[in-house]
Amino acid sequence: MTTPAPVLGLLAGRYGTGARSREIPPEPDGVVRAMPVVLRIERDPLPGRTPLLEAAATAAVAVCLDPRSQPDGEWHEAVAPWIDGRIRKIARRARGAHWRAVQDLPGVTVEVDGAEARALLPGPVDDVPKPVSRLQIGGTELDADRPGEVPDGVPTVLLNPRAEMTVGKAAAQVGHASMILAAARGWPVAEPAEVPRCAVRTPAPEAWDRLCAGLAAGGDPGLVAVRDAGFTEVEPGTVTCLAR
Repeated sequence: MTTPAPVLGLLAGRYGTGARSREIPPEPDGVVRAMPVVLRIERDPLPGRTPLLEAAATAAVAVCLDPRSQPDGEWHEAVAPWIDGRIRKIARRARGAHWRAVQDLPGVTVEVDGAEARALLPGPVDDVPKPVSRLQIGGTELDADRPGEVPDGVPTVLLNPRAEMTVGKAAAQVGHASMILAAARGWPVAEPAEVPRCAVRTPAPEAWDRLCAGLAAGGDPGLVAVRDAGFTEVEPGTVTCLAR
C-alpha cells in the first residue's frame, strides 16, 4: 500500500472522498501566493496545444508530489501555505534565453510530445523572481488540435467546451485539476519522472453536460471538479475542468 503525499492532505480535506467543500478564507498572513507555470512557446516550431496543456497539468502536480515538498523537505515552507489557500497559478510564456533562465529556478519541467512546461515553487504574487517577472502573461494562443483517444487508466482532465479560455488560463485550470485529482485519489510521493502523466481533452458539449449532471447527482464519485474564482476570463463559480 502506498501512502498519499502528506502535503496534499491539505487539499484532500477539501476534495477527497467524503470531504465537504468549504469556503476558503483569505490568507491568514495576508500574503497572496501563486505558482508560476511557465509555458515554452517558441516562434518555430510552435508546440501543440494539447501536449502543452498536458505538460502543464503534470508539472503542477509533480511539484506537489516531489519529496522536497513534503514535511521536512526544502520546498515545504513554500508549497504548504499555498496549497492551504486558493492554489492560484499564473501561466507565462517563455522562449529562448528566457526559457533557459527559468530552468535555474526551483521547480519541475515536464515534456510531452515536444511541448514543455515548468511549474515553479509558489510564492508571493508581488515578489516573483526576476527571470519570471520578465515573462509575458499574454500571447499564449495556439490552434486547436485533434488528440487521439486516451488510453485506459490514464488520469484525464476534461476542459469545459462552453468556456472560452486562453491557453494560459487553461494551463492554470488543468494544473488545479491534476492537483485536486491527486489529492482525492491519494497519489503518493514521487520523483518527477514517476508522476502519472495527465491527459487533457475537450469533450463535446453534450458529453460535458452529462458529466456535470452526474457529478451534481453524486453518481460519479471518481470525478472531481475545478470551480473558478472568476478573477479572469470566466464568471465566478464556472466549472472549468473535470478530472477522473
